Amino acid sequence: MPDADPSVENLLDVAVTALGGVRRDGQHQMAVAVAETIDKGEHLLVQAGTGTGKSLGYLVPALRHAVLENEHVVVSTATLALQRQIITRDLPLVAKALEPHLPRTPAIALLKGWHNYVCVHKVAGGYPDDDTGTLFDLGDHAGAAEHPAPARTGASALSESLGEQVLRLREWADETDTGDRDDLVPGVTDRAWRQVSITSLECLGGKCPMLAECFPEKAKAASREADVVVTNHAMLGIAASGSPGVLPEHQVIIVDEAHELTDRVTAQATSELSVATIEHAARLARRHGGVPTTDLDSASQALASVLVGLPETRFRDGLPPAARDAVASVRDATRALLTVLKPETGPNAPPEGGRKVAQATMLALYEVADRMAADPEDHRHTVLWCSRSEDRRGSVLTRLYAAPLAVNGLIRTNLLAGRSGVLTSATLELGGSFDPIARAVGLEVRPDAEPVGPTSLAGEAPATPTGVPWRGLDVGSPFDYPRQGILYLARHLPKPGREPATDAQLDEIADLITAAGGRTLGLFSSRRAANAVAAAMRERLDVPILAQGDDQLPTLVSQFIADEATCLFGTLSLWQGVDVPGSTCRLVIIDRIPFPRPDDPVSSARSDAIEKAGGNGFLAVSATHAALLLAQGAGRLIRTSEDRGVVAVLDPRLATAGYGSFLTRSLPAFWRTTDRAVAISALQRLAEAG
Repeated sequence: MPDADPSVENLLDVAVTALGGVRRDGQHQMAVAVAETIDKGEHLLVQAGTGTGKSLGYLVPALRHAVLENEHVVVSTATLALQRQIITRDLPLVAKALEPHLPRTPAIALLKGWHNYVCVHKVAGGYPDDDTGTLFDLGDHAGAAEHPAPARTGASALSESLGEQVLRLREWADETDTGDRDDLVPGVTDRAWRQVSITSLECLGGKCPMLAECFPEKAKAASREADVVVTNHAMLGIAASGSPGVLPEHQVIIVDEAHELTDRVTAQATSELSVATIEHAARLARRHGGVPTTDLDSASQALASVLVGLPETRFRDGLPPAARDAVASVRDATRALLTVLKPETGPNAPPEGGRKVAQATMLALYEVADRMAADPEDHRHTVLWCSRSEDRRGSVLTRLYAAPLAVNGLIRTNLLAGRSGVLTSATLELGGSFDPIARAVGLEVRPDAEPVGPTSLAGEAPATPTGVPWRGLDVGSPFDYPRQGILYLARHLPKPGREPATDAQLDEIADLITAAGGRTLGLFSSRRAANAVAAAMRERLDVPILAQGDDQLPTLVSQFIADEATCLFGTLSLWQGVDVPGSTCRLVIIDRIPFPRPDDPVSSARSDAIEKAGGNGFLAVSATHAALLLAQGAGRLIRTSEDRGVVAVLDPRLATAGYGSFLTRSLPAFWRTTDRAVAISALQRLAEAG
């Protein structure tokens, strides 16, 4: 018999026992707070330190509420690893454990972007093969963020030709029950995956002859019926950008790894335009639509000549006139082509699949060009910039970008309004306060211009942005940080300069690693710095040194774990998500405070806007960004109650600058010292004990 009114604490005990865990006070405090927040229809920011078990802290109240109140809950994660853990392990086990105590069996589902599923119609020949890439590699689909090529290229994929990978994909498509790319082992390259997948814009929808067998449609249908749906921040980004239909109807949203939400929404809402994307769209229109593209070709050539002379910078007052005129010509040409690319009927009509791809690509191109060609006055809430890079053949690629100045209004309006929201992470309280994160996600209004809906702008009638009721809660961590770790601030070192590493830093790093006997995770502000320090340490030290880029990251992390003497150096991918408990990681080195680059167009634009509104742009943008990354990076050290070690920050500004206290208050409560000898002797004692 199910319980008449099962309490969330009793259900949590049942779930923890089923998963072989032990009671944690912080986890219980979190579960109760999440349940109360959902019941009241409010919003909660909950910081749950490493070891709290936050997944169960929100999954148990989520399942309880969904079943008892018949309200749908969406759970979103930032990383594939956590998404996979929740949907394949945590959530099924919790649902099974709670089933005897609830009125009915909870239903769960997984939902990803269209591009993450194999298209059975494309596999059957309904779409043309495309091995040249598409405009959508940079935009609309969630898969772009979820499957960066290096992370998805397994050893098998590296040794297989494109044809061999596609053949294996087609065989797998006949066997899979889900069509989900993550169920394909070993994986394939992005180029191979494009041969069997499409984006939602390219989908034929109700006209597809294989609609009944469509994997993304099945996933979407299952999500509409599920009590709890697990998705990802890329999907939230699409919803926040004005496409709420990508998510099923829901009354509660729970965002895990919430510290990454604003960056993911910003990335999803960022548009890109280049001559290559225009030429690709034109090629598809000619090949699959059978239409001439003379005007678009001319517009592309005109834009190419303008781009050559554009500076690599942010355009504070909209695109320069010549560039705006060239982009407007691209917009007008694509608009005309969209009219003639409408589906044809009759026996001589081109294949609908190919025509749909051409039409979808042209529509995406039109929307990007239309956004960039707007009048300067319309760009008050848009960041525009030009960037150059080299492709694999050494050719220079020039791209124009457009990003929203702020996304807090979009998150508030399209994700949080009208429902209860729970945002959780191990790092939400920055500088001792939840206010910075609350402002970033729209729970509190921050002093800069922000979009409050798909088209409306702050300060324009009738919409005026206002905060919404919320509270912040830190449930702590089961770890005793002052006893388990030391935060060593190298106050005596010179301030970092333009060089990747100073001689004094190299000496300090060598001495710290020697004292630790290897066992070092080095977190650097740039790939250039990581490589320079790795090269220097390989000359100076007799311990294995791995650098990000030497191999795939999972392989490097495995090698780091396997040999205690090994050191691993890298950049942003290592600052977050790397979980290496035990004596393998006794020392975490951070080379400098991870402020955003001064020339980062989005960060600098947001800082300028806050300064104009009377706020502190540096503290609101740069210092908050640095505090979040520092907290994430320092969190790599202590992963279990048995771990011990030192976090060494080699940037003296953390100890000497006025903003240093804001940054250090964001870190775990390690015992703090500026005494080099104390840090060295602590590492030596740990090495001897190990």
